[in-house]
Amino acid sequence: MKKAAAPTVPRRLASLADAAAYAGVNPRTLRRYVATGHLTGHRLGPRLLRIDLNELDAALRPVPTVPGDPHHAYSR
Repeated sequence: MKKAAAPTVPRRLASLADAAAYAGVNPRTLRRYVATGHLTGHRLGPRLLRIDLNELDAALRPVPTVPGDPHHAYSR
């Protein structure tokens, strides 16, 4: 019996500059993330580097805050 393939989300590949603009960071930051293994870089030819925006979205995480804290941005 053949196993059904897991559904896959299509890659959303973007240039380094476009991915950096999307995330609001410097392209060098994304290069460092690729170099350290936090993000996967996809080569297109010998020079072009692409970043999967789905993977970039997954790498973003919310910053925890404590409501009621006097330093909390929304308690003022």
